[in-house]
Amino acid sequence: MSEALAERVVTVYSRRGCHLCDDMLAVLQEFSGTYHFDVVVRDVDADPALYQRYNTLVPVLCVGEQQVCHYFLDWAALRAALGITQ
Repeated sequence: MSEALAERVVTVYSRRGCHLCDDMLAVLQEFSGTYHFDVVVRDVDADPALYQRYNTLVPVLCVGEQQVCHYFLDWAALRAALGITQ
């Protein structure tokens, strides 16, 4: 795997008991191997700064510092953020 592919990380800001979070994570996990990205989950309730920033938006999907989508997975936006052309 190239260095560029190894650095592709998707961060999901979520919380326990959030069915929208669970749904988004399930789809991301399903396709992470195919499209070569890692998924990192951050609990907004465990960090006051994250809670302040994302509380009403969870789940929030970010690639680096770029917020890609929230509530529901926007696959087209994620593909664009990751540079996936297929």
